Amino acid sequence: MTRSNDEVAARLSEMAELLSIGGGDPYRVRAYEKAARAVESYPLEVDELDARALDEIPAVGSHIAAKILQLASTGHLDELDELRAQVPAGLRSLLGVPGLGPKRARQIYDELHVTSLPELAEAVRAEQLRHLKGWGDKSEAHLGEVLRQYREAAGRMQLATALALAEELLGELASVPGVERATYAGSLRRRCETIGDIDLLVAAVDPVPVMDAFAACRLVAEVGARGSTKSVATTTTGVQVDLRVIPPEVFGAALVYFTGSKAHGIHLRRIAQRRGFKLSEYGLERVADGSVLASATEEQIYAALGLSYVPPPLREDTGEIEAAANGELPELVEVVDLRGDLHTHTTLSDGLATLEEMVAAARSRRYRYLGITDHAPLLAMQRVTAEKVLDQRRAVEALRRPDLELLHGSELNIQPDGSLDWDDDFLSGFDVLVASVHSAFQMSRDDMTKRLIRAVEHPSVNILGHPTGRSLGHRPAIECDWEAVFDAAARSGTALEVNSFPDRLDLPGELARLAQQHGAVLAISSDAHATRHLDHVALGAATAQRGWVRPDSVINTWPIGRLRRFLRKEWHP
Repeated sequence: MTRSNDEVAARLSEMAELLSIGGGDPYRVRAYEKAARAVESYPLEVDELDARALDEIPAVGSHIAAKILQLASTGHLDELDELRAQVPAGLRSLLGVPGLGPKRARQIYDELHVTSLPELAEAVRAEQLRHLKGWGDKSEAHLGEVLRQYREAAGRMQLATALALAEELLGELASVPGVERATYAGSLRRRCETIGDIDLLVAAVDPVPVMDAFAACRLVAEVGARGSTKSVATTTTGVQVDLRVIPPEVFGAALVYFTGSKAHGIHLRRIAQRRGFKLSEYGLERVADGSVLASATEEQIYAALGLSYVPPPLREDTGEIEAAANGELPELVEVVDLRGDLHTHTTLSDGLATLEEMVAAARSRRYRYLGITDHAPLLAMQRVTAEKVLDQRRAVEALRRPDLELLHGSELNIQPDGSLDWDDDFLSGFDVLVASVHSAFQMSRDDMTKRLIRAVEHPSVNILGHPTGRSLGHRPAIECDWEAVFDAAARSGTALEVNSFPDRLDLPGELARLAQQHGAVLAISSDAHATRHLDHVALGAATAQRGWVRPDSVINTWPIGRLRRFLRKEWHP
């Protein structure tokens, strides 16, 4: 069931888009965007709150609170209806294109009379956009790539969304009498960054009660097919879920088979064939006499094939089977290894929680240290100044306690030439500095590489934030010579971030693995803009695992003394 917060946040975001396309006050647009994020992340259901309680939500205020109350009581918003009437339907269809932006959408609509995504794709193919003011062949080609990725991502959901959905369904199924185990498989278990559909496996002798309970789940809208051991359903949000009920004695074999990946499974079956075995979802059997060698657990399957157990995030046939055969699989970083978080935001910039609230939340997680890294002035919409930052530094100092080391920092903006906010003297006063690309994503590969290398080699920069700049389903990764950047980071003692925010997961696993191979270290950060966002590090840890990342390669697994030496550039691997 969709939370009222999600529905209200979607309406507020639409308000921001429609105001922007109509040339509205940018600060008013920003207010609606910030309120949408605040509502989406708020722990209480907003349709159950009165005006006073809504007014207390960060970034909402009395004006937007009144609009939320109208939505809750009437199901619509007068001002939003008026804006929708002012913006033609054909133009609204272009607003969903990732990275296009309201102003360019209006330009394409007005000058080329494009009113749909197929028409937009045809205009790109016909090279019509490059002749518009402010466009060129590179920006047109970039939009073509965005459209391609957008089509590929259609029908897929972010890892965090799929996890929440699967865990709620499993919670209901696990309570059914006779169920011995219940888990998810497929790309979700491998922690892929986006998920198409969800595979659930349940171990039970009698499948009928499980199938009945599945059909009655709160999130299941329709059961499209039901067999003796498998059901296929669609959730209230349109996601396909496949449920299989497996006899407990073959659950391990089924889990290996349905977790995948396809390439990993093929490789395992080749090994089995060479040994005179047959591997299927029912177990590992000896071909000669049909005797079952292993079936109950995954560990038994791998051991019978002469392999160490391969953790699901590694099962992509990228060398994990060879490493398992030679006893060379790495120890993977886990959430419990993280001693702190080095990239968080407060209400000083675009965060939704105060400094005090973020500190209390970190303390409740028993972190040993926390980096406060609000945005810097070159991200102009945040209206951060040096004076405000220095005031925050004094507040950070006042909140320091022996149980939690507070690191005062900032998230800097890497300009197209690689320069940063503030001069070197001012930068030297921070404990930790994250430098990130927030604009000019479409530079050439060579220019972007120079831009990032200049930033990572700056003596005050400690972490390259969300390095590829991607937003899953919305903005593709930048073009860059990553090996050159990783070499520069290793030389200069600058960490590469695995940003845990659900729409980033950046660095992705394959690049995190490459960074580690080049001798660079990593930081798994939440990029939290609210206290509950601190929990996102579980997604970052899973992404790092897909990159074969070891605990010692992650700087926020280190004791504070070693971390501080690294941040002062006194030591690096």
